[in-house]
Amino acid sequence: MTAATHETGLALSRRQLFGSAFAASAMMVLPAAVRAQVATASSIHPNWPAVSDLMAKYLDAGKLANIVTALGYGQEAPQFLAGGTTSFSSSTAVGPDTLYRIYSMTKPITGMATVMCIDDGLLSLDQPIADFIPGFAKMQVQKEYDGAITADNLEPAVRQITVRHCLTHTAGLGYSIVQQGPISDAYTAAGLVPAQASRISVPGIMSGKPASSLAAFAEGLAEMPLVYQPGTKWSYSVGLDLLGRVIEIVSGKSFDAFLAERIFEPCGMASTWFRVPESQKQRLTANYVLANDTLVPIDLPDNSIYLDEPAFPFGGAGLVSTARDYDRFLQMLGNYGVIDGTRVMSEPAVRLATSDLFADTMADGGGFQFGAMRFGYGAGGLVGTGIAAGLFGWFGAASTCGLVNMKNGLRHNLMTQAMGMPQDGLQQEFPFAVAADAARQSASA
Repeated sequence: MTAATHETGLALSRRQLFGSAFAASAMMVLPAAVRAQVATASSIHPNWPAVSDLMAKYLDAGKLANIVTALGYGQEAPQFLAGGTTSFSSSTAVGPDTLYRIYSMTKPITGMATVMCIDDGLLSLDQPIADFIPGFAKMQVQKEYDGAITADNLEPAVRQITVRHCLTHTAGLGYSIVQQGPISDAYTAAGLVPAQASRISVPGIMSGKPASSLAAFAEGLAEMPLVYQPGTKWSYSVGLDLLGRVIEIVSGKSFDAFLAERIFEPCGMASTWFRVPESQKQRLTANYVLANDTLVPIDLPDNSIYLDEPAFPFGGAGLVSTARDYDRFLQMLGNYGVIDGTRVMSEPAVRLATSDLFADTMADGGGFQFGAMRFGYGAGGLVGTGIAAGLFGWFGAASTCGLVNMKNGLRHNLMTQAMGMPQDGLQQEFPFAVAADAARQSASA
């Protein structure tokens, strides 16, 4: 499965979306003709015409309520392009400080926090997770992928799960939004869910009640069988969520406090949270899911589930942020750990985190693929190869994207809020539009 498959719907059944539990939200849908009048694209930006055209393609046709992009080089200030409103029924225009659910764009942040702990000498890249959480010492693996959770379908893991494996989604851990059948049901029943997306049940969209704490999450995960042998195959997972608990253990701080102290505050990311303060909910967008070519609201600003304290800080998919804040994170990475004269990470730590960390035990063809291209994988994000060498970053389930080219410092992030979008849609188109504009700028320089 490709990254787009994992991040844009995950085998969502469209028909299920209009069951009785969904009726209240379904009534709030706007027809396409009305949506096209509400969402208007930004004007063509002279430096970013391809990105501007891409935004117009989605906004002018009413395919999305809003889009904000942040684009910049090196330590230069970003340029923001914005169009649309915080929801299809809102008159509030979006901008650099509008709040978006970034879902799995949380993963690179957790990845950097983990590498900071490695840099601090608190753990090592190839250290077994069992050193911190003993329950992971003797893991069992399913012989048949997504098969029965029975003794005849289990075998011992051939090696220990390590920090490296968790960073690169090669630990063999499952994901409730990826697995099917008994293992998916077991994850959901045990509260091993990666985030909360809505107050209503939306099939395939991170449903289920989460565990009571990050510690309980990790301990419950240790009781589950693995879906692959560790270190053999890239398989999207809760590995970064598990590392959130490891960070708590080795640092002696809560995971959210560690992120605030070590990343958000020194980077100047003043609007990145696991919970949106009540006083800031007017900045929050509405989140939608595409069903039968119609965008259906699943989380609205005034009653968002992100206004509640989460059961625990979801290190794989729990953050809300802004285009401005995420640009700050990417700017720090692109400058190898420094932003506005403040060193947030050491240069060796950034180089390690943004390099290909796949273990040499990987099976042939077991790596990560995005579309037709194969990539390496670093600390919670893809690592470019070939013509994409230097690229690092990741995507979010609501069609967001955040990437930085470590070679030339070009950073770009995209914010919008729509789940279940086509695999070949905005998330895949955005990096290519950026690349086209960057090439045009280079040619004219």
